[in-house]
Order: sequence, then structure tokens, then C-alpha cells
Amino acid sequence: MNETLVTVVGNVATEPETRQTATGVAVTRFRLATTSRRWDAERGAWTDGATSFYTVCAWRTLAWHVKESVGVGEPLLVQGRLRIREEEREGRRYLTAEIEAVAVGHDLARGVSRFSRVAASMTGAGAASASGAAGAVVGNAVGNAAETPPVAARPDPAPPVPAGAPGVSGVSAFGSISQDEFCR
Repeated sequence: MNETLVTVVGNVATEPETRQTATGVAVTRFRLATTSRRWDAERGAWTDGATSFYTVCAWRTLAWHVKESVGVGEPLLVQGRLRIREEEREGRRYLTAEIEAVAVGHDLARGVSRFSRVAASMTGAGAASASGAAGAVVGNAVGNAAETPPVAARPDPAPPVPAGAPGVSGVSAFGSISQDEFCR
């Protein structure tokens, strides 16, 4: 099957929200805003064009990593499968653009970021305790040892979390809605 893969550069417009399907698969959803800019020779300045908004959905391990790493206003690059959905609400037809993310990262042309690897075989508290209280020591770009802050890994796949469960923040269960409905 041929699918359209796109790479979009923009800013996070909404706080990433993570839920789990009834089968325990994590999905994180957020909106990404991107505004085109062009040089206006008459004014001698940059001019902003129209802003486009995309709903980004990340699944499984990527969902947890996005939830832990991304905040509102941060510049991102998102690569994924583009889907255009047509909906009708209150008698009006709407088109929405959705990206099912394959990769998400900070835009390093606009700031700096530090990567923290989470061992694939570790889940839950095992990964957090393995990173140590003071952080794990890893090599930086020039090969020197550098201390990085500990990373609390999320389990994937995780057991379903009951909606409104005490002590669970930012994660809710789908309940009666389908997996697809969350990303619309």
C-alpha cells in the first residue's frame, strides 16, 4: 500500500495527551502549528503566511516518549503518514489533517536538546532504577563522559488504566471510544 509520508516542522500547539486503548496500547495526541514565512522585498522584512494545524498521533513506545519529552510551544520536526479526514458537524463539512507519527524530534536549528536513551528491554520502574538516582553516565558528541538526568521509562505495552484512576496523571483509558476516534 502506498501511503503519503510527510515531514512537518512547527510548534506544539496543545499539551500532549496520552491515553491507552482497551488492549493497553498507548497513544499520545497533540496539535502542531506551522506557519509559512517568506521574504517581502518591498518591506525588507519577513512576512508570516497562513498557519496550518495538524493533529499528531504517536503510538506505543513513541507515545510515551513524546509525552515525557514534548511541551507546548516547543519547535518540533514530525515525520509520519498524512491522512486527510472529511467530517460533517452541525451541517458543515470540515477537512482535518492528521499525521500518524513515525518519528518526532526537537528542531535543533532553533535550540538545543539532550537525548537520553531508554533500554528497550526495560520497562516501568526497572528502567528508572537502572538509570540511577544521579543519572547515567554516557558519552557525549566528542566522546567525553557526561552525566545525564535519569529518565523514567513508561511500560509498553502497558495494562489498561481505568479512567479517573487515582494517582494517574495525564493518562486515561479509551473506555467506549475506538482507537481511531481519539486521533480525530
